[in-house]
Amino acid sequence: MQKESLRIISPIMNEKQNGGLENMEYLNLPDRIFFHWCQQQYRLNREIYNTIDHWFYEYGIVHILYRRINLLAFLEFASTPEQDTGKTKFIKFGNGGLKQKLQEFIAD
Repeated sequence: MQKESLRIISPIMNEKQNGGLENMEYLNLPDRIFFHWCQQQYRLNREIYNTIDHWFYEYGIVHILYRRINLLAFLEFASTPEQDTGKTKFIKFGNGGLKQKLQEFIAD
């Protein structure tokens, strides 16, 4: 995977057809508001959000827009049916599970 490339997933494709990923309103929100949007959509806490964002930065995705697109693609990839139905308060990865899931995501 080219490090600065866009990872496209189906929910994001709908937005792309309406004017491009760069123009998606919530991708351009200030960080705190973007986190709250992600929290509502994917049920994650701030620590997990920061860890994922930092991991993508360290992986080489420096541009914030590309990191946010990959972050959303990862959250979609990592979502579980229990999370989607609201049966769990936050997304959970377990001990070492987040790093493993991120590596699986990049390998796909």
